[in-house]
Amino acid sequence: MSDSTQKARFQFNKLQKRLRHTVGDAIADYNMIEDGDKVMVCLSGGKDSYTLLDVLMNLQKTAPVDFELIAVNLDQKQPGFPEHILPTYLESLGVPYHIIEKDTYSVVKRVIPEGKTTCGLCSRLRRGTLYGYAEANGITKIALGHHRDDILETFFLNIFYGGKLKAMPPKLLSDDKKNIVIRPLAYTREKDIERFCAFKDFPIIPCNLCGSQINLQRQAMKVMLKSWDKQFPGRLETIFTSLQNISPSQLADRQLFDFKGLIQGQLFEELNVSSSTDLDVLAM
Repeated sequence: MSDSTQKARFQFNKLQKRLRHTVGDAIADYNMIEDGDKVMVCLSGGKDSYTLLDVLMNLQKTAPVDFELIAVNLDQKQPGFPEHILPTYLESLGVPYHIIEKDTYSVVKRVIPEGKTTCGLCSRLRRGTLYGYAEANGITKIALGHHRDDILETFFLNIFYGGKLKAMPPKLLSDDKKNIVIRPLAYTREKDIERFCAFKDFPIIPCNLCGSQINLQRQAMKVMLKSWDKQFPGRLETIFTSLQNISPSQLADRQLFDFKGLIQGQLFEELNVSSSTDLDVLAM
């Protein structure tokens, strides 16, 4: 074995361990997968969902709980969609899978005016179809491939364009209370997924529903975060950590914290001030 091959194998093993570690931590921290769960991995044919399935299949072998995996893809009947790629790949893995065939493509093209962003309607139709399949087939958890960078991009999109402090939660109960969505890649960096995908050479299927259409707002967030990550190493990790350490009394949401009800004598107890630093901030 050549030195370059040994080096590449070492780098791959190191990367694979890191991915398993971040996914394992996210699953444990949010109790994403429990004994007896039937987990539906939503496979789009993109790098994120391929990586998610690969890591979950490996963790399944050593996990302290028993759970099933089934890979599910929604064939939206896009013109030219290579229908053979996913079945061939999944059969080679030996993982149970199902392809849902539903023509959401025609719906989106009929409803959305030419030149307008199709992603919103497309995602809603896709989500509804997958939720319906999960409910009908005893699925207890729906696993999506959103990673840490997706969560941060959504957070800043909501701040800049939506006027909300809101992101993608690692674990979510659907509005109808019938499905639990999990995001095991919540702690995983996109650049690690990209490197892993290059090592594994997954058969990527690009989304061509909207042609070359780009979500410009999300793309701007992606560029901003990549710039920060390069210029200020560790900044993205700190921002994500802040999403896990929220202090409602230090914000301004009157529904989340009873500002009107504050009275002297209760202030510091209610604010949970525990350090001189907090006192300094309050005095400013």
